[in-house]
Amino acid sequence: MTRIAHTSLDSETGYACVAHAGRHQLTADESTAHGGTDTGPAPYQLLLSALAACTAITLRMVAARKGWELGSIHVDVELHKDEGADRIVRAITLTAPLDDQQKATLADIVEKTPVTKTIKAGAPIETKFLQA
Repeated sequence: MTRIAHTSLDSETGYACVAHAGRHQLTADESTAHGGTDTGPAPYQLLLSALAACTAITLRMVAARKGWELGSIHVDVELHKDEGADRIVRAITLTAPLDDQQKATLADIVEKTPVTKTIKAGAPIETKFLQA
């Protein structure tokens, strides 16, 4: 199996932690209302950010291949906790005028972005505890 992404994370005290993704550093935390110090987005916000970023990047890639102008892309993503099920709502705004066929193509594409597919498939998680 090919590894396509890797992130490591360190947490010393409290809820704030530092994630390392390649040469990038991200801080995650919980809000003060949930006992954190609000020094970074909460884990669900990071998950939704990944979905939104993958959506915009994939749309740009497809548009570039097809020679389409999308203008600005705004992706708004919400997680809802409903009885018995979680639900993600994604709203996409493009500033360029598109015809119905382009809109239909892009609507099909966003349902097939890599992060969308992973979330929808419910990827299994294998956990190991290692001794330091």
